[in-house]
Amino acid sequence: MIVLNFPTYNFRFKNSQNKIAVFDELRKKFIILTPEEWVRQHCVQFLIKEKNFPKSLINVEKQLKLGKLIKRYDIVVYNSDGSIHLIVECKAPHIKITQQVFDQIAQYNLTLNATYLMVTNGLSHYFCKMNYQEAKYEFLQEIPPYNPN
Repeated sequence: MIVLNFPTYNFRFKNSQNKIAVFDELRKKFIILTPEEWVRQHCVQFLIKEKNFPKSLINVEKQLKLGKLIKRYDIVVYNSDGSIHLIVECKAPHIKITQQVFDQIAQYNLTLNATYLMVTNGLSHYFCKMNYQEAKYEFLQEIPPYNPN
């Protein structure tokens, strides 16, 4: 797999039906290693190890109902009160981060109402803080580390 713009992390791999699988410590199972999964696994480790988010507050690959559509978000980080702190949209490294990707995460956020948004293809990362009073988002240099208060 390609080297990503994240710190180096240790992962467990296995061969499953002639495909490489990576162990997802949140889902507690091996997942087929696609380019997008490679980015997702790095992003999860980044949130845990660099930003100090507790594993118990991080959720990956869950269904989300948008009107009549069923979608799947990549990563959601909750606050301890159950509200949503951060939504992360992961793309494979060869996918360019375009307005369409931002529109996708913004559509998810209409339902989830997160404080922060992150979009990454593993090479480029974009961070935003939502400003609901002015109905816009502000780009940030990085996501603030976990603060339980």
